[in-house]
Amino acid sequence: MSAPSPSLLAAARDMAGQQHYPQGALYMVATPIGNLADIGLRALHVLDLVDCIACEDTRHTAALLQSYGLHKPLLALHEHNEAEAAQTVVQRLREGQRVAYVSDAGTPGVSDPGARLCAAVHAAGLRALPLPGASSITALLSVAGTGGHDGGFVFTGFLSPKTTERQREVQAIAADPSACVLLEAPHRIEALARDLAALGERPLTIGRELTKQFEEVAQVAARDFPAWLQAGAHRTRGEFVLLVHPATAAIDDNMDEATLRTLDLLLAELPVKTAVKLCAEISGAPRNALYQAALARRKGAQED
Repeated sequence: MSAPSPSLLAAARDMAGQQHYPQGALYMVATPIGNLADIGLRALHVLDLVDCIACEDTRHTAALLQSYGLHKPLLALHEHNEAEAAQTVVQRLREGQRVAYVSDAGTPGVSDPGARLCAAVHAAGLRALPLPGASSITALLSVAGTGGHDGGFVFTGFLSPKTTERQREVQAIAADPSACVLLEAPHRIEALARDLAALGERPLTIGRELTKQFEEVAQVAARDFPAWLQAGAHRTRGEFVLLVHPATAAIDDNMDEATLRTLDLLLAELPVKTAVKLCAEISGAPRNALYQAALARRKGAQED
């Protein structure tokens, strides 16, 4: 991408400049996850306005800024020096400077450095302001056709790199009927795929290299994920975001009345997940089926 014309930054100032951007504040700025055209006009305006940009990788951010015709002093702030560098940022804010923080891609502080920086800023009684933008998480959810029960989902991010721990985490996902969003790097995706295959027929939406030239989005049964990866050598390359769809176990119409009565009594006193857990332990009925029954009965009670 060639450097933009001055009119782009002028447009950013015209569109975003009406808002107040206080001094002595940290600006958490979302940047593109691949396609450079996904930068927001307000992000451009703030990156042009601030006194300094703290970033995960100074070389990466310098190249990104150059793509937009921007040049700013950079401060490295990554997972290995986050605590120390955060105090440098706090000091700059106390001096009245505006400081932006960007990660290598997407929204900082979400499975990326930045959370400890914000915590330090808040602890110092200073302000941290969000500039929303690109996110692989919401990008995949928007095309997956499901956000979980009532639009809800669990964001888990990266599972453990250790095999035994990762398999335990997958077992926890299997036991939870909620939709679950995962992130994974290319060098670990095959191991994760083998573990997720244990989820069987549960649908999985795969997002690979989102917004980039070789972007792929696919939906498969979890058991077919390893085969999908093996179908093309290129498929193990790039960054991944995955959505494990919510469990869709059918409600057993023949579930005995005693079990349903127990479920109703528990629902009257407890949150859905707690009621389902206890009812499964008491009755031996499948937890997923009980969860679906509980949601249906809670919804019916609200409509009445």
